[in-house]
Amino acid sequence: MDKRSRLIAIGLIGVGCIMIFGRWIGFFSIVALLFLLLGIYRTTTGKVKQGYTLLGIGAVMLLLDHLVLVLGICLISLVIFFRKSKKLQHQTRFMQKQNFSSRFEWDRVPWVMQSVSAWHVLGEADLDLSLAMADDRETIMLFHGIFGDIDLHLSEGYGVEIEAFVLFGSIDLGLQRDTGMLNRLNWKSPNYETSEHKVKFNVSYLIGDLDIRLS
Repeated sequence: MDKRSRLIAIGLIGVGCIMIFGRWIGFFSIVALLFLLLGIYRTTTGKVKQGYTLLGIGAVMLLLDHLVLVLGICLISLVIFFRKSKKLQHQTRFMQKQNFSSRFEWDRVPWVMQSVSAWHVLGEADLDLSLAMADDRETIMLFHGIFGDIDLHLSEGYGVEIEAFVLFGSIDLGLQRDTGMLNRLNWKSPNYETSEHKVKFNVSYLIGDLDIRLS
């Protein structure tokens, strides 16, 4: 996406936020919203670390100005997470985590891949399936929350299904990149049905960046 299109997308996000939260917006909220929009812009242009710093500042400002509203959004998100986890996790053994901040670094050394359900306000996950050792024939990985940055490196050794939704942010799959508002992805790898080991990802964030690299 070129610079002009990216700026238009960010502008539309701003208009959408004003439409949704207009009745609660004052000067302090506008400043917080500008930080959030700038953070989204920096994230989608590759400056992820700087982008998430700006997103964090904007989120804290909104939290201070609209504590009840933010807590309500978090509570609704958490309820949706528990319902999704109960629906998707069929295994008797899976890891479930709820944290304010989470970081999963599964891209450096070989790791045992187990089903996981994770909810967070601020989350980051780097997963390399070429280093993964499956614990079951089917693995369900659910990442859900408010702000998230997910990097997936897929491997031909696994059949992969991805269902993702990012309200504000971007989803990058190979050469295809969707940036802006209401980003959704439903995708299966060509070898999904024939693979001995399958991995299903369910990703959902209010503001996030999902980057999927194909092997």
